[in-house]
Amino acid sequence: MLLGTPNLGSAGSLHAFLTGERIGFKRIAPEVLATMPSGYQLFPHPLVTWVIDTEGRGLDVNLFDGATWRQFGWSVFDPAIEARVRAARGADADSYPAALRRYFDYRLERGRRFMWMLSTQEPATPIRYVLFGGDCVLTRARLALEEDAGRYHVRLYPDDIRRRVPGVRYDELMLEPGDGRVSKPSLLARVTLDPRVAQSEDSFLPVAYWFFLCERHDQLTNNVNFQDNGLNVLLTRNLPWAMPAAP
Repeated sequence: MLLGTPNLGSAGSLHAFLTGERIGFKRIAPEVLATMPSGYQLFPHPLVTWVIDTEGRGLDVNLFDGATWRQFGWSVFDPAIEARVRAARGADADSYPAALRRYFDYRLERGRRFMWMLSTQEPATPIRYVLFGGDCVLTRARLALEEDAGRYHVRLYPDDIRRRVPGVRYDELMLEPGDGRVSKPSLLARVTLDPRVAQSEDSFLPVAYWFFLCERHDQLTNNVNFQDNGLNVLLTRNLPWAMPAAP
């Protein structure tokens, strides 16, 4: 069983790397998150269109290439963040930022390989997954890049876009049904919810069936419908390895 699993990544992890992650009344800074290997492994899968322009068009931008982060001045490549890191490091003020950027490049590549490893087709197997997740909360799915005076500014939410193009439904393009952290398409390992679009041959996930709840990501395990149906899955599936041998 997979519960709220970002099989094609989560734009929420990318948001955190840009602005930090709120925990209670405080926030984990981007330069701290950049030292956590698992964060890179949660980025949107290379198959996914994770960024659009203000015309609503998907952009072909490689998220797992350090050149992209340098071009837009994101995370540890943001001059303001670098200045903050230098001020905090004291004797390591010159060497640490450079080491952090090298580490960032290394972890981007590791994250890219990890995402492809998870979606690579397995050898013939009888295993099929039962998926549980939420689909009642509009969930971050894409960023927008807005050009202003020759510079591109990242917009995290539809309301952040300043020069809106009439007729472009930014809410539909940037948000998708989900649990607030993981979108419904990501759980299903699909690049789109459009039923007319076939599953990508590069995204392999053998699914038995799925079950959706009206619940947020951090409350999925507390949901009584998940507990009931999850237990039913465990009790009704044939688990010969867990059964005692016949006398």
